[in-house]
Amino acid sequence: QVQLVESGGGLVQPGGSLRLSCAASGTIFRITDMGWYRQAPGKQRELVATITNGGSTNYVDSVQGRFTISRDNVKSTVYLQMNSLKPEDTAVYYCNVKVRFVGEYWGQGIQVTVSS
Repeated sequence: QVQLVESGGGLVQPGGSLRLSCAASGTIFRITDMGWYRQAPGKQRELVATITNGGSTNYVDSVQGRFTISRDNVKSTVYLQMNSLKPEDTAVYYCNVKVRFVGEYWGQGIQVTVSS
């Protein structure tokens, strides 16, 4: 079992920044990829960014150059630094981790609202 606790969301003005964190606990030694997804009202959940154990990253085109995903394997934590935020970034953001031989786990979701 893996438990995920997300933090760092909130309300920010367009052009502002937020940093999301997701701390994993439990059977963490089998965690491989970590990532962030988001779901806006009326839309399907979409991948935002992922990072492998080795540090390779992948981003959806709409956040490329504005968002940075990183991880601290000692703390079993994944981060999402979000800069130059736009109203269209408003969504519930979900942490996702993949666990070898088990499958994947999701965080509870955290609201990010970009509005003036």
